[in-house]
Amino acid sequence: MTSILERSFKVLEHLVAHPEGLALSALATDLQMPLSATHRLLSELIRCGYARQDQSHGNYTLTIKLVSLGLSFLSNSGVVDVAQPLLDRLAAESGELVRLAVVDGDELIFVAKAQGATRGLRYDPDMGLSVNLSCSSAGHAWLSTMPEEKALQLVARQGFGTPQEFGPKAVTSVKALLVYLRAARKRGFAMINEVFAPAMSAMAAPVRIGNGTVIGVVTIAGPVVRLTDARMLSLGPALLATAEDVAHASGASALLRRRA
Repeated sequence: MTSILERSFKVLEHLVAHPEGLALSALATDLQMPLSATHRLLSELIRCGYARQDQSHGNYTLTIKLVSLGLSFLSNSGVVDVAQPLLDRLAAESGELVRLAVVDGDELIFVAKAQGATRGLRYDPDMGLSVNLSCSSAGHAWLSTMPEEKALQLVARQGFGTPQEFGPKAVTSVKALLVYLRAARKRGFAMINEVFAPAMSAMAAPVRIGNGTVIGVVTIAGPVVRLTDARMLSLGPALLATAEDVAHASGASALLRRRA
């Protein structure tokens, strides 16, 4: 039986994907919950300051309270203070978007970024969301550090992405995924091209601390026209060096220390 707490989180997670808001009936239908139960949960979320109801349309939307909590947590953890100068340096060198994701149980969560593109196309997806493992360079980099059986279990639990959701070359099978993971393991970092998003490419390297534990991933992402395979290979040493520097500095962050 689904608990009230679990239902509440499902409502929150669903509203995250709909910043324009949703009507009560639409939310109840999407989550397959009774109207009365959905209304009670929304009323409680409103009372606690996590949601609001638009007076003109009646749609329910999230407030920024959750964002505020997340930012406060990151600030107090020290992870941004530790990583930001290193990400800024790599962003300036690559001229592309650089991000840090941290391992959180069976998930990767992006927590910091630096934008190196100062003109032309700029790639900057949402932060704070769980990383898709099968269709992202970050996911491939992390999975490549595990025994293949464990990596495939994590992907099976999350599910494969599809070309409709991600890029035209989205990884949709175990066989295709293993090709990416073995290549990433061999070179030390992952590379993808139009897997996560159309016309976008990305690369990622795991952040390993002294005992070999992977606590995060550093990524570089940008348009295919700039971030070609040849360019990614040339940036490989700088990416690996940054991942190593983040690992060395991780002791200054409470968040990263807990993942050690």
